[in-house]
Amino acid sequence: MTADNAALLAALPHWAFAFVLVLARVGCAVMLMPGLGEAEMPAMVRAGLVLTLVMLLLPGARTLMPGVPDGFAAAGGMVMAEVATGLWLGWLARLIVQALPVAGQIISYMLGLSNVLQPDAELGSQATALGRLLALAAPVVVLATGLYVPVLAALDGSYRLVPPGALLPIGDAAQTGLAAVSAAFALALQLSAPFVLASVVWQLSTGLMARLVPRLQIYFVAMPAQILGGLALLAVLIPVLLSTWQEAVRSAYSILPGAS
Repeated sequence: MTADNAALLAALPHWAFAFVLVLARVGCAVMLMPGLGEAEMPAMVRAGLVLTLVMLLLPGARTLMPGVPDGFAAAGGMVMAEVATGLWLGWLARLIVQALPVAGQIISYMLGLSNVLQPDAELGSQATALGRLLALAAPVVVLATGLYVPVLAALDGSYRLVPPGALLPIGDAAQTGLAAVSAAFALALQLSAPFVLASVVWQLSTGLMARLVPRLQIYFVAMPAQILGGLALLAVLIPVLLSTWQEAVRSAYSILPGAS
């Protein structure tokens, strides 16, 4: 056996352990990433994508890898730390994207297309048709506009921020998560604000009409007008909603941990 072959055999355990650590972080991150980790994507495609990313990130991350631990418990703890880091990064990336379907649900309630007291049995107890439509549109926009690129860059940079096998800094991770949740809900309310305002004005108008014309069946008159007017407003504002959401997502991804 030559010296090169002996060195290669000696390095195999280190490469195998590094592969497992990178696979744990990348696999869990991709599982939650918008566009890349959607349930509608075939499992074989997602698996191939994960393995490709692992092969691309492994050489760079190999220099940061710790030595192979002696005990199984220590190795398992390092793998679980990588799983937690990957889930955290994927969750942060998906959170801001979810503002679009959340805004769709709010808009659907404001338009009268859904009712919180009468959930849709086909879509689920908390889903609405408009929310589901925007939930399907979100990954399409992410993939079509290249918004997944800064997320992958942040995944690569996360190895400098959180070394392989190391635990997340709990305080900083919690603070970052709280800020991301606040930003996502604020964006959802911002996107649905025109419809909330229009709904308030419409409800005040119908209430005044009901007092002025008591004999009028206000519900049967107002409800079709509310739905048609809301759909017309949505048709006018949907390009603005998508562009505003896209810019907000791009800005949020530029400050992801590890992106800079």
